[in-house]
Amino acid sequence: MMSTTDIIDTLAGIEPGSPLDAIRARRLQARDNAQKSYLALFEPIDAVEFSLVERAAVAAFVTGLHGESPVAAFYREKLAAGAAALVEAVNAEIAQGKTTGPYGAFPPGPLSAEDETGLIYRVGADRKPALGARLAAALEHAHLLVFRPRDAASADMKALRSAGWSDTGIVTLSQLIAFLSFQLRVVSGLRTLRAASA
Repeated sequence: MMSTTDIIDTLAGIEPGSPLDAIRARRLQARDNAQKSYLALFEPIDAVEFSLVERAAVAAFVTGLHGESPVAAFYREKLAAGAAALVEAVNAEIAQGKTTGPYGAFPPGPLSAEDETGLIYRVGADRKPALGARLAAALEHAHLLVFRPRDAASADMKALRSAGWSDTGIVTLSQLIAFLSFQLRVVSGLRTLRAASA
């Protein structure tokens, strides 16, 4: 059953009729499109290429990397509801993957002066059996896109394919990670506005 409540409003604590509700109503198309993106990614008609549990695990991981927030708590609860056994492993991977960024290397040239080294995250060997090859590869790819997007290369796609990801699944995984980055920033901004107006 598809959700009808706007997820960003829920996570930002926006009440119907509130000043923030009025602000969001001014950008109705953006509001609607964000909700449609959430539904397409987390309540899809077809989840064969990227299961709902995998989506929840990646979401819990990505949002957890950004620190504790209502968004991280929401996706952690979503994962617990679908696969409670994965929560501990994902939490451990969040702790192992926490860093700052973005960082990485530019192609040789003027931008090389901005190259910055940082953590190259890999799933802990002791947690790979609990996560499975597909999810372990997805978490590594998510970390790459969050912290080292400029380092993404064709070898990273091959690693996902080797773990059992289809091209469609890889595209959806990348879309989900991008959506989460957007959602985190929007919710954080709206909650800051709400706190300032209280």
